[in-house]
Amino acid sequence: MDMENEILIGSVVGDEGVLALEELARACGAEVEWIVELVAVGVLAPEGRETTDWRFRAVDLTCARRVARLQRDFGASLEAAAVMIDLLKQIDQLHARLKQPGLNVD
Repeated sequence: MDMENEILIGSVVGDEGVLALEELARACGAEVEWIVELVAVGVLAPEGRETTDWRFRAVDLTCARRVARLQRDFGASLEAAAVMIDLLKQIDQLHARLKQPGLNVD
């Protein structure tokens, strides 16, 4: 099948908790245990108390994929990637604050 005739099938993931643990792992191309480690180090904060009840949002999928890229591209440990993710979130928050109307940063 050539590229013009290729059919892509996907799902839209919203901000509500819709992905189960296994679904998030599959979306990341990772093992379930890796997702459990991300929760253990505080990178992800799923809804639900037990792993069978965990639900993840679109932002969790984005975050998990960022961690995977940091580990793959830079050989970062999970703990180092978690610190990098936290710093990246802080940078994003600072950029958002700088864009607020009336804030003069010059």
